[in-house]
Amino acid sequence: MKTTIYYFTGTVNSLAAAKKIAALLGDCELVPIASLKNKRGDITPTADRVGIICPVYDAGLPRIVADCSGRLNLSRAGYTFAIVTLGRIGVSALHQMNGILFNKQSKRLDAAFAVPMPGNFPPVGKIASVEKQETILKAADARLTEIAGLIDLGIAVPPGFSLVSALMKCITYGSVSRNGHGMYTQFSVSDTCTSCGTCAKVCPVGNITLVNKQPSWQHH
Repeated sequence: MKTTIYYFTGTVNSLAAAKKIAALLGDCELVPIASLKNKRGDITPTADRVGIICPVYDAGLPRIVADCSGRLNLSRAGYTFAIVTLGRIGVSALHQMNGILFNKQSKRLDAAFAVPMPGNFPPVGKIASVEKQETILKAADARLTEIAGLIDLGIAVPPGFSLVSALMKCITYGSVSRNGHGMYTQFSVSDTCTSCGTCAKVCPVGNITLVNKQPSWQHH
């Protein structure tokens, strides 16, 4: 069965999940959501199965993923699923996606999953030790294998519910979603920068360029 997976990744966790699911399902096309951000109109996949894989930002969807979800036309899809990767909490992002899809076409996800990954947002917690990260990644790998089996069988899996996640989304998500595009003004470069250019190469939306060998942010 042909599968199309739309993914967004900020720090590679979600890309790793997308690649794992694609390899297990077979006959799968991976489409970066960032490649669609400047295209107009609806996005209409023709695959039998359609998935969305992305991280959780402030207990909700990254703005670029929310926008893409609102443009998806799933009328040809027989089975739809979503996987969010998260450091701690964030199943509310799956309910947000369900709401977007229902408002668009009276359709909800057939299956929705959350997969814990190593947290990588220092303002809300310390980065885990290498040993702890390896433990988390091993568990994530097993969970993704289980998820791929459920998807392959077409099993319906409703999103879980977390009151803490729902409350956090109510408190923080709106402000971050509205103002996130301007947060680059708070970024700075110290004299420890080696001008390697890695940040510019890996930025999923091409928001960083090197100017005089220093990172410069591009307003998007």
